[in-house]
Amino acid sequence: MPTSRAGLFDSLRQLLGTALELAQVRLELLVADLELEKLRLVDVALRALVGLMLFGLGLVLLCAFVLLLVEEGHRLQALGVLTLLFLVGGLLLLYAAKRRLNDEGGLLAATRDEIGQDRAALDAQDPSR
Repeated sequence: MPTSRAGLFDSLRQLLGTALELAQVRLELLVADLELEKLRLVDVALRALVGLMLFGLGLVLLCAFVLLLVEEGHRLQALGVLTLLFLVGGLLLLYAAKRRLNDEGGLLAATRDEIGQDRAALDAQDPSR
C-alpha cells in the first residue's frame, strides 16, 4: 500500500507542477499584454497632445497672419478659409488618436484568447460535457 500512496503523491505533485507552469506562462503573457497596452496608450496620448497643440497654435498664428496679409475687403473670407484648414487638420489628428485607441481588440486581447483556447481544449477532453 505505501507504493500506491507514493505514486498518488507523485502524480499530485506532477499535476501541481503542471498547473503552476501553466499559471506562470499565462502571467508572463498578461505582463506582455500590459506592456503593449501601456505603449499604445502613450502613443495615443502623444498623438492627441500634438493634435491639440497644433490646433491651438494654428488658430493663433492664423489670426495674426490673415489680419496682416489680406486686403481690407477680403480679410474675413481669408480668415475663414485658413481657420477651417487648421480646424480640419487638428480634428483629423484627434480622430486618428481615437481610432488608435479603439484598435487591437481591446485590453488584454491575447491573454483572453489564450485562456479561451485553454478552456476549449479542456472542454473537448471532458467527456461529461
